[in-house]
Amino acid sequence: MTFIKRLPRFEYHAPASLSEALDLLAQFGEKARVFAGGTDLLIAMKRREAAPEHLINLKGITDLKGIERDGNRGIRIGPLVTLEEIRHSGMVKEKLPCLWDAVNVMASPQIRSLATIGGNICSAMPSADTVPPLITSGALVRIAGAAGEREVSVEDFFKGPGESVLKGDEILIRIFIPEPGEKNGGAYLKLMRRHAMDLAQVGVAVCLCLDGDRLTCKEAGVALGAVAQTPIRAPNAEKTLVNKKISPEAAKEAGKVASEEANPRSSIRASKEYRKAMIEVLTARAVLSAYERACGNGKFQRE
Repeated sequence: MTFIKRLPRFEYHAPASLSEALDLLAQFGEKARVFAGGTDLLIAMKRREAAPEHLINLKGITDLKGIERDGNRGIRIGPLVTLEEIRHSGMVKEKLPCLWDAVNVMASPQIRSLATIGGNICSAMPSADTVPPLITSGALVRIAGAAGEREVSVEDFFKGPGESVLKGDEILIRIFIPEPGEKNGGAYLKLMRRHAMDLAQVGVAVCLCLDGDRLTCKEAGVALGAVAQTPIRAPNAEKTLVNKKISPEAAKEAGKVASEEANPRSSIRASKEYRKAMIEVLTARAVLSAYERACGNGKFQRE
């Protein structure tokens, strides 16, 4: 049995700018950790799974906040934006319904008011709910560190459970999501034991781009969470949808192929076989939901 203890001793820092935060990281190295909401890190510290000597709170850095359009980059989201802010964003609900779906099935209102999208990404957990929608949307993250700034696709950000390409002296500073067109639609479906209060047993995100008549799928994105060492794309499932009319049969075929692409493990929360079966079911449902949204009238278009 794991007992929650008091936080270990640490020195607290509250930089007012990104440059100040990067200086602190360079100064203290592996002894320091950055945080914003702290919903993961502080629990890990109480469990003695992490024991940084210096905590650097990023909440005071205004440049890391906000949701806005950014010229040719699409929609820009700051890493300090909370899940609750995303949930209440009209822009996200209208333009990025897949991401909006994800935050609506995450945690409790109390946690969502603290937890940030940057923290959900940087935790690098296979079950991170915001990640599959970001992958299907072609999102990029900008990272700043002592060596300068660089950009990485969300799809390439993860290396393994709890591991990412983020170096010890780097901070995620921006999330860029290409703004979808009028004939795009997306959906995220999550399997869990308790409604909105549990980690995903399976998470499926689907984004579709239709042709001018909204009959044929021109582009498709399918991404899965909690079914591999990292959130993954399902490229073969995507191929089954491209240049085809979306139908229940096409959706079912995409689900079958997505299940074959995943390699989930059995755990106390779900068996491998159950996860693979549910990937098939949820992918088919997400394809049809995304198609309905792309059609713009909430109804499945049948011939």
